[in-house]
Amino acid sequence: MTRLLFIGDIVGRPGRDLVRRGVAALRHYHQLDLVIANAENAAAGFGITRELGEQILDAGVDVMTSGNHIWDKKEAVDYIGIEPRLLRPLNFPAGVPGNGSYIARTEAGVSVGVVNAMGRVFMLSIDDPFAGVLKEIEKVKQRARIVFVDFHAEATSEKIAMGWHLDGKVTAVVGTHTHVQTADDRILPKGTAYLTDVGMTGPHDSVIGVEVAAALGRFLNGMPARFETASGNPRLNGVIIEADETTGLATDIERVSYSMDELEDLARDSRV
Repeated sequence: MTRLLFIGDIVGRPGRDLVRRGVAALRHYHQLDLVIANAENAAAGFGITRELGEQILDAGVDVMTSGNHIWDKKEAVDYIGIEPRLLRPLNFPAGVPGNGSYIARTEAGVSVGVVNAMGRVFMLSIDDPFAGVLKEIEKVKQRARIVFVDFHAEATSEKIAMGWHLDGKVTAVVGTHTHVQTADDRILPKGTAYLTDVGMTGPHDSVIGVEVAAALGRFLNGMPARFETASGNPRLNGVIIEADETTGLATDIERVSYSMDELEDLARDSRV
């Protein structure tokens, strides 16, 4: 069996600190073979830079996915061209820099395909993710039986539809973007692990990562406000998928949520 950890949207410095301090301990404690993380909010909640991407990879993350914030930092356009482990949604129009999939290899030599797609309901009007993801999966499956899909989308219905669309075709479909971990983790009838949203790795005493006062003010008075990343109650949200290397289907799915103190306890217990 191959065990994958997918870490929910890394938000700002609190999220990066959780990854830096926790990934090695989580790898040891959960006997993980591969770690994937959504990193599009790593730079103060909006976008990613080369420096921060390299920090996340150095912390033990193997592949970074993204979504609608991938271009928020100008330098991401150049960075994604030289770093194949940073993905952007596959259904951006032709000619956009970067790739929507990556083939990773575990230390045991197992190939794992990571695919990134983005929804269109309440999101950018881009190409059809439902058609595009099938083409991308067909390409990836030429090199890997285990295929993980990060579907970055707003609407719960669209995410659930994608899960059913890909049931039996991939190992797992896990949603990102809304920053709130859902409790509907399951293995669908044909063997694909599914979770509507993996949640957020960052400050949970916030409004999806933003300081409460500024976000709340926007709802109360409709006036523009500068959004700053919050800092309180940092937690790492993720999901662990266990996959059969022979069939490429999931055998188990487990949500995880760790505070900084809990991650540091794991590090001490694991002697990492």
